[in-house]
Amino acid sequence: MNSKKNLIFLGMMGSGKSSIGHLVSKKLKIPFIDIDNLIEEHASMTVAKIFEINGEDYFRGLEEKITLKSLKNKKNVISLGGGSFINDNIRKDIVANHFSFWLDWDDLVLVKRIKGNKKRPLAFKSTDKEILAMIAKRKKIYSKANFKINCNKLTKNEIVKKIIKIYELN
Repeated sequence: MNSKKNLIFLGMMGSGKSSIGHLVSKKLKIPFIDIDNLIEEHASMTVAKIFEINGEDYFRGLEEKITLKSLKNKKNVISLGGGSFINDNIRKDIVANHFSFWLDWDDLVLVKRIKGNKKRPLAFKSTDKEILAMIAKRKKIYSKANFKINCNKLTKNEIVKKIIKIYELN
């Protein structure tokens, strides 16, 4: 396919946006951009450290600026942070101008992946109930993506093949 549109991966933290995005970019031979990595490079510290030192509002401002700038690139694979698509400006740009793929998993799989992970400041000290509430709230917004990939029962390679097939048909 010769589309100049970016392929955007979104979903909860722990859904595989970075690992699947990287694999898709290799298969399609197009550049890969990981927004959280760009934020960390820009701030010279980890996402968790940014949250700890500067707070979530500062992080979200940085995330918006870096994401919107990255979306100006053409024909890249871009992995968003878990909360990026919640931002109206980011979401509107993505839905209007790019191919967006929501990597969806069973809620309990996500809780298991993210609970107690120090790299995930919004979930690190959260209870299962709090994480499930965050997932439920975000799923309503993630559902606005162009394509939903139900990742349950699929291997990484099967997910990648499914995404590439959809991309090539569009």
